[in-house]
Amino acid sequence: MAGLEGIEQPRGHSRAAAARWSPAVEDEQALKALELFGNPAEAEVPLPSRPESAATARRLAQVVVLRTWRLSPRLAEDAVLLVSELVGNAVRHTGARVFGLRMRRRTGWIRVEVRDPSRGLPCLMPVQELDVSGRGLFLVDKLSDRWGVDLLPRGKTTWFEMRVADR
Repeated sequence: MAGLEGIEQPRGHSRAAAARWSPAVEDEQALKALELFGNPAEAEVPLPSRPESAATARRLAQVVVLRTWRLSPRLAEDAVLLVSELVGNAVRHTGARVFGLRMRRRTGWIRVEVRDPSRGLPCLMPVQELDVSGRGLFLVDKLSDRWGVDLLPRGKTTWFEMRVADR
């Protein structure tokens, strides 16, 4: 909880605790999303530029990281959070009707890309302790090993990469 470091949070069975992302809880919904939209590890998946597409993108990322690539739940949790941030930026700031989600893996790395038709560049803003918004790229910067933007003839791809331990 941003800005609440050091403050003990109430324990128990609150709605907030139940709503937190869990690899096991959303597994069935993640598999359904994969069936409906396609596998972003095989080809770019087009998603409508609506707020609810963030949930779909999270589920797709979850199933790819956990089931397809068989990586750790901790890595899945971080990747899902960062996918949500990139998708949220694409939905809020680009004016696009559709954006694309693509996930790639190579030895020692995973890469997640969100492509949209806007050439407007995202901006990493300084974050203050009590800020309630504007933390998306800050989180991407802190949790990924590297990130960036590739300009395209029509739009851009915003991406992040994370190191993984190959088995």
